[in-house]
Amino acid sequence: MTSTSVTTSSELLSVVASRELAGKRTVFAGIGLPTLAASLAHLTVAPGLEIVYESGVCGAHPSHLPETIADAVLITGAEAVLSMPALFGYVLQGGHIDVGFLGAAQIDRWGNLNSSVIGDWENPAVRLPGPGGAMEVMANAREVFVVMRRHDPRSFVDTLDFCTSPGPDRALAEGIRPLGIGVTRVITDLGILARDGVGEPLRLVATHPGVTVEQVRTATGWELETAAEIAVIAPPTEAELDRLRHEVDPGRVYLR
Repeated sequence: MTSTSVTTSSELLSVVASRELAGKRTVFAGIGLPTLAASLAHLTVAPGLEIVYESGVCGAHPSHLPETIADAVLITGAEAVLSMPALFGYVLQGGHIDVGFLGAAQIDRWGNLNSSVIGDWENPAVRLPGPGGAMEVMANAREVFVVMRRHDPRSFVDTLDFCTSPGPDRALAEGIRPLGIGVTRVITDLGILARDGVGEPLRLVATHPGVTVEQVRTATGWELETAAEIAVIAPPTEAELDRLRHEVDPGRVYLR
């Protein structure tokens, strides 16, 4: 049943992003919306999903949402806790992660990400937290999903202010061959952008109800291509929202 209650942007993004994990086996989840989406997917469309965190926790089953990747709540009930060299060297670089789920401040048409600075590197308008393990996730996960809170020309840019996590198209131009195919899905409050892999730009494949293709194009800083048919995303259901609000994040750690 479609929800009749007011749905926040965070709830919308989390639900739609969680659906994209249907059928996936392992996900390397960033903190924030990626954690919300992965946790909800584990309760709904992907009950066998193994959630992996950068701190070395594999198969996390926390009693409540972690506030950081080093939150002790991740340890209790986890399938395994590895050292970071083992996690990155054997699990991630070994090709055992189906999906890397990331966020970013900026993204371009090829799926390159910026999570370092807005503006000039030497004198930035905003200095951001940086990549963490996002560079390794981008290079080694089989594919990468990105969830973006804002879909506007400042976030969806023709040229990144700084490239923190290069996708395979950019890496190949530098003579580096990544293991994965880079960003394949971008979930925003306007819709979903997608691409099949190297050599293809992101294009619009779906919109939320009431959102027009022209709205998405206007909010995108490059000439956005579109699929032959644009799907309309089903709104969150009451069941999805109930689980998200009362089982995944009842303390509103990330839901806003």
